[in-house]
Parts: sequence; C-alpha cells; structure tokens
Amino acid sequence: MFTFAVLIGLYSYSIFLLGLFHLLYPVYLGVLTLLFVSMTLFLFKNVKLRLPIHSLLENKFCMFIFVLILLQLSVNLIGVLGPEISFDSLWYHLPLPRIFLLKHAIFHIPGNLFYYSDMPKNVEMIYITALSFGTEIMAKLIHFSFGVLVAVIIYKFVRRYLDVKFSLLASLIFVSNLVFGWESITAYVDLGRTFFELLALYYFLDWTKDKSNKSLYKSSIMLGFAIATKLIALVSLPILLSLILYVSLIDKIPKLRIGKYLVRFFIISILIPTPWFIFSYVNTGDPFYPFLSLLKLPTGNLFSLSYFINSFKELFIYSQDPINPIYFILIPVFLIYFSKFEKHFKIIATYCFLSLVGWYFTPKLGGGRFILPYLPAFSILAAYQIHKVKSTFLARYLIMLIILFSLISIFYRGIANYKFAPVVFGAETKQQFLIDRLNFKFGDFYDTDNYFKNNIHKEDVVLLYGFHNLYYVNFPFIDSSFVKKGDSFNYIATQWAALPTRFSKWQLIYYNQLTGVKLYSNGGAMWAY
Repeated sequence: MFTFAVLIGLYSYSIFLLGLFHLLYPVYLGVLTLLFVSMTLFLFKNVKLRLPIHSLLENKFCMFIFVLILLQLSVNLIGVLGPEISFDSLWYHLPLPRIFLLKHAIFHIPGNLFYYSDMPKNVEMIYITALSFGTEIMAKLIHFSFGVLVAVIIYKFVRRYLDVKFSLLASLIFVSNLVFGWESITAYVDLGRTFFELLALYYFLDWTKDKSNKSLYKSSIMLGFAIATKLIALVSLPILLSLILYVSLIDKIPKLRIGKYLVRFFIISILIPTPWFIFSYVNTGDPFYPFLSLLKLPTGNLFSLSYFINSFKELFIYSQDPINPIYFILIPVFLIYFSKFEKHFKIIATYCFLSLVGWYFTPKLGGGRFILPYLPAFSILAAYQIHKVKSTFLARYLIMLIILFSLISIFYRGIANYKFAPVVFGAETKQQFLIDRLNFKFGDFYDTDNYFKNNIHKEDVVLLYGFHNLYYVNFPFIDSSFVKKGDSFNYIATQWAALPTRFSKWQLIYYNQLTGVKLYSNGGAMWAY
C-alpha cells in the first residue's frame, strides 16, 4: 500500500507541475493519467487479493458484519452518484480545479473568495483530471474511493494482531460514523487526508517494533502527503513526534539516536508539502497563507472544567456531524483494561489521546469532520477493547450495540441519500434536482432556465458581483473578488447584490427571481475594468 500511496502523491504533484508550466490540457493530463494507471496495474499485477472468503463462508457472524459494511458503502454510493450540493465543494474544492482548467494553469487567485488557492491541494489536483474528463461525479467517486481504502487498511491493520471477526468489526465501526457517510458523498478532501494519516500510523507501529529507518521514513512520507492534502494535518506532526519520544524513552534508546529520529521525521514530513509552501510564499509572502490569519483559538476558557466537559460532550454526543457513540460508551472499558493492553495498542491509545488534545486546542468547526482522520485509530482501539473484555455477556452486548449503530447509520444515511435516487436512476433530471436542492439565497448558482447556456458564448466574458459558490457557473467569467485593471468583459451579472454605480448606465437584460441573478449589458461591447 505504501508504493500505491506514493504513486498517488506523485501523480498529484505531477498535475501541480503541469499547472505551474501552464500545461493543464486534456492531452497532457490524459498521458499522465494513463501512466499512473499503467504503473498502478503493474504494481498490483502480482498482488493476490486476500479476502477472508474462507472465514466468511464458515462464520455467519463474519459474513453478517461484512454485509453490513457493504450495505453502508452502497448506501453512500447512491449519494456519490448524485450531483454535488455540499457547500465547500461548490465554493472551492471544485471551482478551483475548474478555474485552473479554464486557464490551463495553477496560479494565485487574489481576493477574498478563493483565498485557499495557495494552500496545499493534492487531492484537488486529482480533481483537475476528474473534471477534465468527466463531471463532479468522478471527483466524488475519487473521494469515496479514499474512504473505501481506509476501511480496507483498518481491516489489514487489525488483522496483524487479531482475528477476522475483530478486523471486520473495526472496519464496521469506522464506516458507521455518520460523519464518514456524509464525507463519502462529497468532493471534499478529508478522506484523502485520513488515508495518508492512517498509513502514517500504520508504518509508525512498524517502527516501534523494528526501529528501522525505513519504517520511520515511510511514516513521515505518509504524514507529509497528508499535510500536502490538507494543511491542518500539521497538527499530527507534534503528535507523532511526541510518540517517537515516548516510545524511545520507554525502550531506553540513547538520546543522540532519539534526536536523529525526531529530526529525520520532522524534515521528511515538512519536505513533502514544501512545493506548496514555496508556491504560497512566492505569491503571498506567507508559506502557510491564509492558514495563520484564519486560525483562531477556540472560543471559551480552554482551562475551564465546564468548557472542557461541554466540548467533548459535543464531540462524542451532540456533534453536527456525529461520530460513532461506541467510542464514548467504551471509555469505562478503556479505563479498566488499559493497563493490560499490549504495547502497540497502548501506543494507539496514546495516539488517540493526543489527537483529542490536538482537536481541543484547534478551532472546533465542522462538527466531527476535523476528528475524522483519527477515527480509524479510535475504531481499531474500540475493536481491541471488546476483544480484551473478559465477560462474554459484556462483549456480546457491546457488539450488539455496534451492530445497532451500524443499522441506524445505514437507515439514516439511506434517508439522507434518498433524495439522490431519482436523479441517479433517471427519474429526475439533474437540472430539476439542483433547482430544488441548491440554496440560491446562500451563495449557490445554477443556470435554472438555460439562459446563460443559450445566450452567453465562449467569446463573451461576464463580470460577477455577489456570487459565492461558482462550480455550476457554465459560462466564461471574472469574479469581482479577483478582477484587476485591464480585464475585459461585455456582461455584468449580480446575485442578490446591487450593481456598482460606475456601471449605472448598463441595461438590465435578464432577471431570474429564483436565483436572484440579474444580467446587464452595455450594448454587447467589451469593457475594460
């Protein structure tokens, strides 16, 4: 899996390189993608898919758990195949790749709308190919695939220590998280980050056993790709550095050697996303723009007991993107059995604890989304705790709870994704679905009556005011947030916004009451800003 993960990272960086040289054309992207697919097929040609067929056929319980996992993924797939309506996807995850494609280049976009254009975007780079040869559905499938890979790695992870039953149980616990189900149907990037972060932990555990530089390098490379996917993954760097120090002290490793471990891990982890840091620094003078300016400490007194309790109660119980309740339920089991954990599971437990510390001291926006990359470790630990429980009755009770939460998740996500079914199976048009589902008063746009499609041609340019989520903009445009002196346009469109006074003589030629969009023209003549 390590080589495959590196191939994904190199593929993403290759697209980034094409963009820097203004070569984002279908022919180059096609050749690059064909090369990536060929190398992937070559990599896996001798790999035998080791499904636990024998165990599934002989053990009805294992088969039942496996079916639940498939049901969970299948329900999510219905949402994946439907049009994108998630806010952040329509705001920047998909519009940025589309803009880069239109300009055939990756570049800094000034202004207050696309300020994420300079941040690490390894998964969005892959979305460039998806949008070049398909639609947002292909981008959503890519993100969904990262989630499937995470479930597979969790199984493989646990299988190193426990039997098939508990390995499947760990995967089931993870995919039953409602936040996972929601993320799976979007073109976000969090599951891509989760994929790399889980592999970083996977190879870190290898290092704790063999203390080889190779394992440590693998772990740091995976973390580097996680940071290159989403900058907030930097939070995991002090977590893993702390674990290196913790394990080294327990194993009584000489201080000089510990220092080498720490320095090597840090340098490699930072070196991988460095091309993005350089790109940001060249364009903005800040290698982490706009991360530091947007980063705010959590509101409230961090050292207040009531704030502490309420924060974790909200995370485990009342999160707007809920996580599996089994993690909270197992806390007493954890406290009772922790002293009896094997070394590697104590390390995983410490990793989970440090991830909660990192989460607590960073902005708690997005519900369970920012704890998602650590939920695989929580799921592995949960399965292990049930394995350690001596009471057969208690173990069975906890497993029944996991199954119940899985069924609830399948039912809930089924209801949530039901709205996609008519358009997925052809009973409803994509246009009608988006007309009914998009929030036009909250920044979304769609050409509901095909006016722009029929009247704005490829040689035209529309200057936009008041727009926010631009993915479904289907005509050449310049947004007011990044328009610059000398830019030419022959139409102006506003959405729930007033026309600037400097264009007061322009004539209103179109108004859509549903979307709030007005289109103005100055006799069709080009105008220089």
